[in-house]
Amino acid sequence: NIEEFFMNLKRLGNSFQDAWKGIVFVFRNEQNFRIQIFVSFLVFLLVWYFPLSKGELIVIILLVFFVLILELLNSAVERLADVLKPRLSYQIKIVKDIMAAIVFITTIASVIIGGIIFWPYLVALFV
Repeated sequence: NIEEFFMNLKRLGNSFQDAWKGIVFVFRNEQNFRIQIFVSFLVFLLVWYFPLSKGELIVIILLVFFVLILELLNSAVERLADVLKPRLSYQIKIVKDIMAAIVFITTIASVIIGGIIFWPYLVALFV
């Protein structure tokens, strides 16, 4: 049915708009997300400059987006936790700390893996 098709397209468009609003909200309200976006931009400049293999490129793209996705998830959990319990609740603090740790560990792993991938290219550039 053509009517249902266009209704589904409209819902899909609304979903994309909602997703974009979420990204903009986190960008405006979370300093860490802004920093991660900036670093992602720098990483993509390196990806563009160096002749990475297809496998290296896939790994870098996955790592960048994984960190950004986890930061978005962290922000969502923090907001939800604040609604469910007062900010000063010890249990909420623990949940927020755990979420921050997840993003932190993923970021550290991404930096290490990115360093392993980019190191030979950077050395070749300066040697």
